[in-house]
Amino acid sequence: MTPQAASSAKRLADLGHPDAAPMGDQRPGWIDAFRRVRAETEGRAAPLSPEDQVVQSMPDASPTKWHRAHTTWFFEQFLLKAHLTDYREFDAQFGYLFNSYYVAVGERHARPQRGLVTRPDSEHVGRYRAHVEDAIGRLIETADQSKLPEILRILEIGMHHEQQHQELLLTDILHAFAQNPVSPTYNAAWWMPPATGRAGYVEIPSGIHVVGFEGEGFSFDNESPAHRVFQQPVKIARGLVTNAEWLAFIADGGYRTPSLWLSDGWTMVETQGWDSPGYWREIDGVWHMMTLGGQRPVDPAVPVCHVSYYEADAFARWSGKDLPSEAEWEIAARQNLIDDALGIVWQWTRSAYLAYPGYRAADGALGEYNGKFMINQMVLRGSSLATPNGHARASYRNFFPPPARWQFSGLRLVDHAG
Repeated sequence: MTPQAASSAKRLADLGHPDAAPMGDQRPGWIDAFRRVRAETEGRAAPLSPEDQVVQSMPDASPTKWHRAHTTWFFEQFLLKAHLTDYREFDAQFGYLFNSYYVAVGERHARPQRGLVTRPDSEHVGRYRAHVEDAIGRLIETADQSKLPEILRILEIGMHHEQQHQELLLTDILHAFAQNPVSPTYNAAWWMPPATGRAGYVEIPSGIHVVGFEGEGFSFDNESPAHRVFQQPVKIARGLVTNAEWLAFIADGGYRTPSLWLSDGWTMVETQGWDSPGYWREIDGVWHMMTLGGQRPVDPAVPVCHVSYYEADAFARWSGKDLPSEAEWEIAARQNLIDDALGIVWQWTRSAYLAYPGYRAADGALGEYNGKFMINQMVLRGSSLATPNGHARASYRNFFPPPARWQFSGLRLVDHAG
């Protein structure tokens, strides 16, 4: 296998492709991986009615139909229009309707008004998806070998971009369902897994460590460059904070004690009436939580979920501990010191979302993907039970503003004192 083929096989493996190391021509593997990613989006949307797919419950969320169309527009805009000479645009209005924040590409519909776009309907968006998928297959099959690396580079970004929206599709519809007084069920088989982490804390080796992405495979630009950090002595919790611990925080007046909170966080408590994590409500003296499986009693054994950075920080202060920095989290994850690092909840860190030393955004519209959001946000690490297969790694940097709690967000603690 050539070095180029080996690199391509590694990237297919990152996407969870079952045949990640084919010999010879890599085109069939990439086409298959692309179709698998696209099918996952449709599978996640399948339980939803047309009415479900158009609702937008808040400005930060987007309708399912919009997610399906926007991820399709990405491939049309950045691959087909640029590289397939005979490509026929599906609908000239879609660029305006389904662009998100790529200013260099052109004008776009206002984000808070995406739920007002009842036309095109969900079925028409399905035809749009099929039109673009057929064209992408044709592009990969017929592209000149000299142009294929650049085409696959953009294709790969587009697939990981779509996987991001697959998670958002679930978090956004959960927020919409949580506003519904009848508490709809997305999937009755959906359950939050119990915590499996061991009790106690483990020491992170002090000294110089490398953090950030390095080596083969895919990463987003905000994960680079890899760089050295000096790690002070610290112990990190092996496990995630659970609902049982959070119930103790509530019972001890955690949401009624201003000294535990950052100033902006306490403002949120007062103005938003926070007295528990997102989607929790007390019914006849028992805490319940809205989930994708419907309304359920809060399970004490499950990791706490849907908490904001402000809540995570207040809980850490109440516990006499801290949130980890993103470097502390990554070092611990790489050395397998922590349990439940991936696949249950994203974990807040105390690190602001900033550029790594030496980072430069790429030229052109794709350079808008991450760099311009490096302000007023905090980093989360790991992944959640809504994260698609093949979309998690130790260097991954998720980021949201401090009040956000509609994501599958939780926390683990560090102890700098002991």
